[in-house]
Amino acid sequence: MASNYFNLAGKVALVTGGSKGLGKAMARALALAGADILISSRHGNELQSGLAEILKDTGRKGHYVVADMSKRADVQKLAQQALALMGRVDILVNNAGTNKPQAIDEISDQVWDEVLEINLTSVMALTRALVPQMKERRWGRIIHISSIMGFLSKEKRNTYSATKSALLGLARASALDLGPFGITVNCIAPGPFLTDLPMSVLSDAEKKAFADHTALGRWGNPEELAGPILLLASDAGSYITGQALVVDGGFIVR
Repeated sequence: MASNYFNLAGKVALVTGGSKGLGKAMARALALAGADILISSRHGNELQSGLAEILKDTGRKGHYVVADMSKRADVQKLAQQALALMGRVDILVNNAGTNKPQAIDEISDQVWDEVLEINLTSVMALTRALVPQMKERRWGRIIHISSIMGFLSKEKRNTYSATKSALLGLARASALDLGPFGITVNCIAPGPFLTDLPMSVLSDAEKKAFADHTALGRWGNPEELAGPILLLASDAGSYITGQALVVDGGFIVR
């Protein structure tokens, strides 16, 4: 009976940045729980192979859409194509993000605008576009992927931390807007996970320092987000809204 709480049969999930890393792991978990899947990213070749891995042995349907979340027109097109391809979106996972470290006195307008557009503005725009059809059915799950960098920070993470903190506030306000319609809005705040993004911007010394700072003494594997995403995407988490679920191996408690 407990497994029924996590059953997503008949639901459709859209995961941005879903071709690799945390996005692919979360999309795979949703598919294994019974949801049909739509993923998006900028790279068509990664989407095709990623979707095949997500759907393998699940019996679920899926599609992908090439979309650059730094372009507002692409975000609008993604929402339209998602509804055209899938008929509905019940679960929206706003996972696409970027990080371009710069000290406060080095930030260029170009980098600030790009990171803000991808990490925050596109989340608002895609959510805004997909909420009306959720309200019609009076059921929806919206999950923004924030970060522990929304709670703390490190050098040169000005823009990244600002956007990830902003997602927490966006979720709180949207939870109040949408609660009367049976729609929950939450954040997941991952800590150090073994994905391309942190691996590309951290030195070996920084990677070790992150692992040593966690209570568990290691980086997380993307598959360890399966439980958290299923909790917030299913009926199991129906009374959780406006919250941030920290999944960091005990990083911020030290």
